Amino acid sequence: MSKRVVVDPITRIEGHLRIEADTNEKGAITSAFSSGTMVRGIELILKGRDPRDAWGFAQRICGVCTLVHGIASVRAVENALGYKIPPNAQLIRNLMIGAQYVHDHVMHFYHLHALDWVDVVSALSADPKATSALQQSISGHAKSSPGYFKDVQTKVKKFVEAGQLGIFAQGFWGHKEYKLPPEANLMALAHYLEALEWQRNVVQIHTIFGGKNPHPNFIVGGVPSPISTDPTATTGGSAATAVNIVNLQEVRNIIKRMRKFVDDVYVPDTLAIASFYKDWFKRGEGLGNFMCYGDFPMDGTGDPAKWMIPSGVILNRDISKIHPLDINDPEQIQEFVSHSWYNCSKGKKTGLHPYDGETTFNYDGPKPPFDQLDVDKGYSWLKAPRWRGKPMEVGPLARVLMLYGKGHEPTVELAGYALKKLDVPITALFSTLGRTAARTLETKIIGDQMDGWLDTLLANIKAGTVQVHDDSKWDPSTWPSVAKGVGFTEAPRGALAHWVVIKDGLIDNYQAVVPSTWNAGPRDHNNLPGAYEAALEDHHTLHNPKQPLEIQRTIHSFDPCIACAVHVNDPNGKELVKIKVQ
Repeated sequence: MSKRVVVDPITRIEGHLRIEADTNEKGAITSAFSSGTMVRGIELILKGRDPRDAWGFAQRICGVCTLVHGIASVRAVENALGYKIPPNAQLIRNLMIGAQYVHDHVMHFYHLHALDWVDVVSALSADPKATSALQQSISGHAKSSPGYFKDVQTKVKKFVEAGQLGIFAQGFWGHKEYKLPPEANLMALAHYLEALEWQRNVVQIHTIFGGKNPHPNFIVGGVPSPISTDPTATTGGSAATAVNIVNLQEVRNIIKRMRKFVDDVYVPDTLAIASFYKDWFKRGEGLGNFMCYGDFPMDGTGDPAKWMIPSGVILNRDISKIHPLDINDPEQIQEFVSHSWYNCSKGKKTGLHPYDGETTFNYDGPKPPFDQLDVDKGYSWLKAPRWRGKPMEVGPLARVLMLYGKGHEPTVELAGYALKKLDVPITALFSTLGRTAARTLETKIIGDQMDGWLDTLLANIKAGTVQVHDDSKWDPSTWPSVAKGVGFTEAPRGALAHWVVIKDGLIDNYQAVVPSTWNAGPRDHNNLPGAYEAALEDHHTLHNPKQPLEIQRTIHSFDPCIACAVHVNDPNGKELVKIKVQ
């Protein structure tokens, strides 16, 4: 007899997500449904505004992925108006996006995903000496003494005894699916705490080039950080706010510290933890279709053939064949709303390309609280995007497979090392744990590339090239009466694009399709599941429906980021709603 398991909310993510799964008498998931439970209206807020200001609003789509939405937005306007970005601006953007990757992936692994594999309470029974030996056997990380691990253990024990587990509260501790020995749990817990301190330093790259974090500054046509060749200019005048050799040396130091933590902690931890959960290399794939928009221009030409991450589509696991992708083609990219709480003027079963996309709704779903969704009708505030009618998975696994399929040497070498270390085949990547491992691999791949981008930037400056902005098209009177363009990036969570239509100098339509729309979207008009849904239907059995750890593991492997931080303003920027807490 089928039983519906409801997980609402999915915790340790950004945003609001509900998962419902039907299970058989043995607890195996037979069907799953992903519901984004919060409406997003940024597209409506952007209509009628100056396109050069769009990035400032679009960044507020998310309180975590703030940089990437700014990048996608300025690139959309630049594409529409025909901007050519100076090489220095491309390099600075690469450095900022690269820092976002490394920061985001490390934080996700330790603070959002690790607790699916690490039993915090078990760490209290660990032997600090054995934990030290384990640490020293897998890497040369400096913090590895028995005394260090004893101090961490004592600190956590005090929290537990005082009933102040805080962020570790409400976990499924003791669940039979936890397999790490106490010493591995203590080591991972120590690194959880270390990563909290580490991440504060990493985001400084965004403040150096963008002025602040979160929500660093951008500008259409380049970057807002002028370059000064005067290393002594630290106070007074415009040079004081420019990037100089002192700032760039600090960027170098930050990259060095970033890479050391990835090499000494993140990569070894992933391999160590994965070695205890090899059965999860056979669960949670689902679709077998993967897509990348491509990113990281490697020169100033914008030639897609020279991007570090290539563009393309993989179908049915076949990484030997990369299908070409054109996100401007209405035959390739469409969004469907047949199982969403949105409307479509051409009918709920009609797919629209984002240039023609609509953000309209008349909510007719269940009123909270409710027991179950009516999955035969609309059940999500997310749409269902498709490539040539096929659901796609986007994100780290898609990118690593694309790089591997293209023969990217660092990817092939690193993936080969990890697979050999774990004694699993390349097909192991098509899984929940493969998705998590791919995130780790690309963190190192991108982190290792960042020194090269900085070297090129410094060489340009030394040669006298300091331009970071093209203002040739800044005057709206030079724009065509109608222009449209798409800006895209490979955000940490996957393929992200913003489409804009500009008429008479103002935004006429704006549509953002975010990575979690691709992955977390509901079924379409053909009842094809999205990536989350298909992954949960792939070899999942719940040992305890009241503690659905298995669902959390697979959902967290995608690093969900459901759109958040939406602020509703009137056209003059005045807040329409204020909430007062008594």
